[in-house]
Amino acid sequence: MPSGHGPMKALSAASTAPRGPTPFMQSLDIHGFSYSDRFQIMLSLTESLTDSGAWITDRNTVSASTTELRFEIQLHCVLDLYTALILTGLELTRTAHHTMTDLWTCYNNLERRCSDVVAIRLEINFLEDVTLHSLLVTGVGLA
Repeated sequence: MPSGHGPMKALSAASTAPRGPTPFMQSLDIHGFSYSDRFQIMLSLTESLTDSGAWITDRNTVSASTTELRFEIQLHCVLDLYTALILTGLELTRTAHHTMTDLWTCYNNLERRCSDVVAIRLEINFLEDVTLHSLLVTGVGLA
């Protein structure tokens, strides 16, 4: 069979295209927070995610202070994703940092470079920057 034809060609072409979530796809949850303006962070984050090679599949406002993004990314782009998350100003939790470094380590130690897709759910909490001055001005104490 000539090179570039047959099952191997079909497999490599199919594995690089975005695909819908399957029951066998690896799925991860990561959490982050920000004190910055919600609109600016979401704008920057959306742009950074797509620039890093992610496909945003869903965006959901969970509450007044929490937003959830679901996206997929090829495993070989995980370092670009990690960099993008940090550069937007999003503060990741310790567990999120560990998850991202574990993903990179997993990819880096594979015998063959693969284009496996990982589904990620990113939950972002937008926090208000409460200072002593803001508490004194409003006259309200912390609960």
